[in-house]
Amino acid sequence: MAEILVNPQSAPLDQEVEVVVAGLKPGQEITVQLSTGERASHAVFEADDRGVVDLTRHAPRDGSYAGVDAMGLFWSLERTGGKPGPTVLSVEGVGDRVLERLKVPEGVERQEVRENGLVGTLFAPEDDGGELPGVIVLSGSEGGLHETDAALLAAHGFVTFALGYFGLKGLPEHLVDVPLEYFGKAIAHLEERAGAIGVLGGSRGGELALLIGATFPQVKAVISVVGSGVVTQGIGPGANLLQKLQYETASWTLKGQPLPYLPYDLGDELRAKIVNDEPVPLKLAFSTEDGIPEDTEIAVERINGGVLLISSGQDEGWPSAELSDVAMRRLKDHEHPFPHEHVVYPEAGHLIAGPPHRPATEVTYPGPGVTFSGGGSPRATAHARQNAWKRTVEFLREQLGS
Repeated sequence: MAEILVNPQSAPLDQEVEVVVAGLKPGQEITVQLSTGERASHAVFEADDRGVVDLTRHAPRDGSYAGVDAMGLFWSLERTGGKPGPTVLSVEGVGDRVLERLKVPEGVERQEVRENGLVGTLFAPEDDGGELPGVIVLSGSEGGLHETDAALLAAHGFVTFALGYFGLKGLPEHLVDVPLEYFGKAIAHLEERAGAIGVLGGSRGGELALLIGATFPQVKAVISVVGSGVVTQGIGPGANLLQKLQYETASWTLKGQPLPYLPYDLGDELRAKIVNDEPVPLKLAFSTEDGIPEDTEIAVERINGGVLLISSGQDEGWPSAELSDVAMRRLKDHEHPFPHEHVVYPEAGHLIAGPPHRPATEVTYPGPGVTFSGGGSPRATAHARQNAWKRTVEFLREQLGS
């Protein structure tokens, strides 16, 4: 009798799942479906000589993804217009299995922080009596808190601090004149609860991670995912994207002084995309044709630890590979004494930051009155996200100990 074998059936969101359908007739065709109510995917397989379909070894003949890919059904989920429900894996005529994909892994404790002006959430494995390294986890230009990232990372042996810095109650409303001293307070708060400190950020949070590392010597590791080695202009108030980008202001301040920044270039192509209601590649707002002013480059050589830069070759959110190259050049020119590397995924788009195995089929995402284009192919972006997360965990362990 045929059966569906899933291992593990309950697991953190960033953990791979092995799916096997056994007890089939050799050559039998089956369709494996995955549904979350609001999203669905499918893949058609032919059973091997043993009457087995193994998603870790077999490629589908047809379906939502191609090639051997254990987590293909997960990243290829597409919207159905339905309502969110349980995650169900099913095979017609065989049965189904309800999967549990945990955003907060078992054994990870959550604690809100609203003190000393700080707004964030701490996550840590249940106390095992030992001191664990700490990691500050930063959001990008969307603001808010990246709690899922921090919770999943904590399960790998870290005390993590999902830190807000704008767009939340008690914080600046916009990405404008955010004082770097705020992050010094966050480091001090985490140091009371953890050992060596690292910083992880994606997109504008990647720019910020490098700035924090260059400003505070307590930081022993920095990971910037689709980030920038250049300080870029703030994102001000406004009813639409153009108004926000036309607000000439610094993103960050230090000792009350705004940091010099690379200004936006609001050219005709960008304006046309916005006016015509087309997906907007925000990278058009970042021009380096006339060179990058040296005073806008982040002094990453001051970072007192390892630096991992991760970029995408088809990033349409902004030119992360080029902007991160600036940081890599400075590290090389100053013979940075700690490990430093720039990893570029040639065919991936902007949305590679954060934990893997989430839907990657949408290469656009909402912005203020517009739709942004992220670039890259879904498959390449999904695989880059998986590899980048693996590199992130390994790099933090190597640099901070765990």
